[in-house]
Amino acid sequence: MKVALIQQSYKGDKPNTLKLTAKMIKEAAQNGAKLVLLQELHTSEYFCQSENVDFFDYALDFDKDCEYFSEIAKNNNIVLVSSLFERRTSGLYHNTSVVFENDGTIAGKYRKMHIPDDPGFYEKFYFTPGDLGFEPINTSLGKLGVLICWDQWYPEAARIMALKGAEILIYPTAIGWFDEDSKEEKDRQREAWISVQRGHAIANGIPVVAINRVGFEQDKSKVLNGIRFWGSSFAFDAQGEILALGSIDKEEILYFTWDKNRSEEVRRIWPFLRDRRIDAYSSILKRFDD
Repeated sequence: MKVALIQQSYKGDKPNTLKLTAKMIKEAAQNGAKLVLLQELHTSEYFCQSENVDFFDYALDFDKDCEYFSEIAKNNNIVLVSSLFERRTSGLYHNTSVVFENDGTIAGKYRKMHIPDDPGFYEKFYFTPGDLGFEPINTSLGKLGVLICWDQWYPEAARIMALKGAEILIYPTAIGWFDEDSKEEKDRQREAWISVQRGHAIANGIPVVAINRVGFEQDKSKVLNGIRFWGSSFAFDAQGEILALGSIDKEEILYFTWDKNRSEEVRRIWPFLRDRRIDAYSSILKRFDD
């Protein structure tokens, strides 16, 4: 099965950004992709660089955005993984991935569980932690374990998705560098990001995919200098083999072939799930076991 990762930049406004996204999705479908994956919060700039109540207006388009991407999925006959700003009710918002079937229906959604609060990534101001749990989404192509960005650093999330039958882990992402950091620090950050997710693939015996944006985005509040998103979208197979790796600065469509038999082969060689000591893991439920 051919899978496409859409790595793009923000085009200054929503209409132009959506236009590019739709164009790239269509190209991916015409090239045979059946599963198309989009980056985190792909309809707008990464607005969490500052705390501004006006940005909550973006979530008012959630239903409209769902209709838009539903039509795109249907028209291109693809399963589409999106990442949208969801208004649930007044004062309650989520960072939500909506998965569309190839007939345009909604197969399911995932609300981001781990919410960061760091300089340039003030997501706790905008997003309520997810309450749908770590539940794979059933689609005509298989069970998708959809997580979002900051979830990438938590092996617990990846493991639970795998234990619930996810056949692949998918992470829409928005992560990048601050220009003032040294080259050495930038390299360390990117390598850590790639390495931890590669470990999720190996530890769980399933492929892992991350889709990240590219380009420099200025903080509109001018409190910070902005973020230079490092792209590097990737796919690893169930044994950690690189299937696709994007550039750090170019818009592109990355492709890989998802071999659904590969996990069975790898798990027979490395039966990590068989040898888990589930009787000895109670400490994992504590904040810190002191």
